[in-house]
Amino acid sequence: MSDTVDVAIPLDAGVARGLDTQPQRDAAGRILSALLRDGHTRTALAAAIAAAKREARETNLTDADIDAELAAWRNEDTA
Repeated sequence: MSDTVDVAIPLDAGVARGLDTQPQRDAAGRILSALLRDGHTRTALAAAIAAAKREARETNLTDADIDAELAAWRNEDTA
C-alpha cells in the first residue's frame, strides 16, 4: 500500500488475533481504506474475497482445505 499511516483501532481480542501477520494487516487495511474512501461496501467486499482467493491459491490451499477451516470456525463459534 502506498502513502499509508498506522492507525490504532480497538478490536475484540479474538478478532485482533486475525491480524497477527503482515499480509493479514495489509489486507484489512486495504478493505478498511476502500470502505472509508469510496463507501462502496459491496465493491470492497468483492475485492477482499478476490484477494483472499488469490492468496489461498498462491499457498496451494484447496476448496476442501477452506471448507474444513470454515467448518472448524463455525464449530468454534457455537461451542
